[in-house]
Amino acid sequence: MNKKLRFVLVIVVVVLIVYAGGFLIWSQQTFKPTAQLNQLINIKQEVQHKGDLYIYKPKSQEMKDGIIFYPGAKVEPEAYSYWAKKLSDEGYLVIIPEMPLNLALLGKNKAEDAMKLYPSIKKWYLGGHSLGGPASAGYSLEHQNKVKGLIFLGSYTTESSDLSKAKFPLLSITGERDGLSTPTKIKANKKFNPAESTYHEIKGGNHAQFGMYGTQTGDKTAKISNREQQDEIVKTILSWLNKKNQR
Repeated sequence: MNKKLRFVLVIVVVVLIVYAGGFLIWSQQTFKPTAQLNQLINIKQEVQHKGDLYIYKPKSQEMKDGIIFYPGAKVEPEAYSYWAKKLSDEGYLVIIPEMPLNLALLGKNKAEDAMKLYPSIKKWYLGGHSLGGPASAGYSLEHQNKVKGLIFLGSYTTESSDLSKAKFPLLSITGERDGLSTPTKIKANKKFNPAESTYHEIKGGNHAQFGMYGTQTGDKTAKISNREQQDEIVKTILSWLNKKNQR
């Protein structure tokens, strides 16, 4: 190998290392639970932690069904603790996995770990926020026999995970002032949703308030409080689940 070619290869390797290092640093700059969330929920005491799974388990009643939820990009699982705990109070087991490099698209099959941990649960719902939505959609498409339904929070799927022929229903909860998964994007991609899809727009809600982790670049300012948006999320999910279970 001549010196010129060797020099070029060294430069390429250095550039790749720099980019990889930059990506790793970027992926670790996560969105953490807010002080408000820590005041509402005692995360250390009320959330079980098994491996890389965060578990919200009903305390006083028999578990109904299971919900596995994929976080948005770089959002820490605990940031969804408010509404997850509220659903567990109603008898649902909620499990939120920690994702590789904090990106759900790199951990699409994390649902398997959760299901194996609770084999007694017969009905599993999957869901995701933002980029967690497409990841949950990808898994659901490949395992339709295991998934009872899908829940999107400020998210949507595209042609790469076309759900239009899926056998399970979808609940899509969106924010009127979502600056990332905008109402325009949601509408444009409805054609890729299951035939049985339910849509609910939170008036005044934005993208970041589907969790409790502060503000997010590119998002719009919400016109309702974070807690108000979270309470509407809980109410909408419970209503949808109850209708499905009455069939």
